[in-house]
Formats: sequence, C-alpha cells, structure tokens
Amino acid sequence: MKKEEVIEAVVLAKKSKGLTWEGIAGELGMGTVWVTSACLGMNSMTEEVADKVCKILDLPAAAKPALMEYPTKTWEKSVPQDPLIYRLYEIVGVYGDTLKEVIQEKFGDGIMSAIDFSMDVEKEENPKGDRVVITMNGKFLPYKAW
Repeated sequence: MKKEEVIEAVVLAKKSKGLTWEGIAGELGMGTVWVTSACLGMNSMTEEVADKVCKILDLPAAAKPALMEYPTKTWEKSVPQDPLIYRLYEIVGVYGDTLKEVIQEKFGDGIMSAIDFSMDVEKEENPKGDRVVITMNGKFLPYKAW
C-alpha cells in the first residue's frame, strides 16, 4: 500500500471503531502527538509499533511497511487554509522572531531541535472559555564554529 492509502485507512478505521488518538496512544504506551503524527505519515514507526497499530485498527499487513517508511516532511501549501493550522502559522509569524530572540538570549546562538523533541496538547478548563495548552520541548542545539 502507498503511504497516502495507509493514512486514509488509518483515519477511516479510527473513525469506524470510535477510537481517539489519545486512546490509540494509550494502548501503545506512547505520546498522543507523536502517535498521531506517525499515523498521519510524518514520523516512521518501529516494526513493533507498526504491528500494534495494524492490530488496533485492523489494518491489512500491507499497511505495515508504509507505517515504517521514513517520511519526507513536506507540506504543499505555503499558507495553510485550515483555520486552526493557520492560527499556528500566524503565531509563528507574529511571535517567531520574539521566540528566536528569547531562546538565543537564554541559550546562545542555536536552534531548538525538532528531532530530539516532544510535544503535548492539553485542555485547560476556564470559565471564560476553555484554553488550549501546547507544550513544545526540544533540545537546544548550538551552532558550531569550525
């Protein structure tokens, strides 16, 4: 199966079984954000995890290699059209330079890793409207001189 076909099969199986990403991640003993990303083709699974995902979602054996395939992390749209994704894009546009300045002031000249990285999404109940709490945790990687 092609990666795109597996992604579609994952999403359809999740929906037809009434599962949540959090529930699937819980069965795997892994983080919700990473599992969701891997199921959507943006991370590669180990053979053990791919086997478990295929079992949980009743996917055909032909899905396993695509779940294990190394991703090409690209996206097609320069400006996202989905309102939620656009807001994240907008946050980086408005606060990106600020985050860069603050991170480099605290750590020095370098970047935050997206490889040695984790992310979590929580719901914070609030009487004025529930809040989305996104925590990104990436290793600092200093630039080298040689």
